[in-house]
Amino acid sequence: MASRKSTARKAPARTFGAKQAAATKKPASKKPAPKKPAPKKPAPKKPATNKAAAPGKPAVAARKRPAHAYTEKVPSTGTRRGPRTATGKRANPETLARAAEESREYLRERTEDGHRAQGRTPPSEGPVRKAGGATSKVVDESIRSAYRPETEDEKFLQAPGEAALHGIDFTRTDPWRLMRIQAEFIEGFDTLASVKRGVSIFGSARTDPSDPQYEMAREVARILAEAGFSIITGAGPGIMEAANEGARLGGGPSIGCNIELPFEQGANPYVDTLINFRYFFVRKTMFIKYSNAFIIFPGGFGTLDEAFEALTLIQCGKISQFPIILMGRHYWAGLIRWLQSRVLGERKISPGDMDLMLLTDDPREAANAVIAAYNSTGEHNELP
Repeated sequence: MASRKSTARKAPARTFGAKQAAATKKPASKKPAPKKPAPKKPAPKKPATNKAAAPGKPAVAARKRPAHAYTEKVPSTGTRRGPRTATGKRANPETLARAAEESREYLRERTEDGHRAQGRTPPSEGPVRKAGGATSKVVDESIRSAYRPETEDEKFLQAPGEAALHGIDFTRTDPWRLMRIQAEFIEGFDTLASVKRGVSIFGSARTDPSDPQYEMAREVARILAEAGFSIITGAGPGIMEAANEGARLGGGPSIGCNIELPFEQGANPYVDTLINFRYFFVRKTMFIKYSNAFIIFPGGFGTLDEAFEALTLIQCGKISQFPIILMGRHYWAGLIRWLQSRVLGERKISPGDMDLMLLTDDPREAANAVIAAYNSTGEHNELP
């Protein structure tokens, strides 16, 4: 027994900590594979600036150039696209010549439509009539060129070099042309000398009598004629005819200032006093000189020309207390928005320039504005 005890192997002693560690030891487990770090996002680029920022002030981002700024190049440096017309056509002499021809043809077409709307045969389709004054069909070879039919305005504005190409001595015709221009001014001044209170009414020659604008033009002219104003128009059909008709209904003078065109325009039947002009600038002078206001109905380039010329004269201090009334708010809304957002926004005009134009759809309001402006001058007997 004693020998067995002495030979028995004793287990090594363990501390409390070792026992505790043995009791809590868990079987070894596989370590998870380390995760790959997520790729770093590149830092956002700072916008380019025009100038270095001043201390304490944020930098101003440079304005990005539009795409077309890189494609439109000066022709001499290799044009890839080149200038275009307003409708996107390539601008070249052939395109401009074709556009000018189409423009003249459309002018003739809408003028003829205005006459047909009144049940008349357009004068340009009838027999050629010999008329006095500026629309005389007798060709003066010392004034007119024989190489192509043209108006006196076209002849006057022709460059001397262009005339020389056709064997015409331009300098020899100038003295005669000057006397003709002078005579046209004298005729206009003499005929309109008695007009003390005038209102010029402009608008499209193509406006149909069934159009509400036609009735508005006739009504505003009638009201003004009853108030003692003379009504002056371009003597054509459409809005012009409506205004002359209203003048006759109101018992006032009905005046027409006709212009020589490549085709015969003819005067509407409601004109009582007719003056025929060869030159646009002489005719435009009569509109301004003998008018106290312009009433502008929807129309095209000619209508816009008269409106903006009057605005320019007011802006430059050449005329005053001269209302420019745009009839038809909806028609003029786009133009007014463009003037405000673009022209005024870029400070090409002043805020006060926008107030030179009055907008209304009411003939009575338009007439009252004209009368109020006339009375405010203090130079005349006040109108009721």
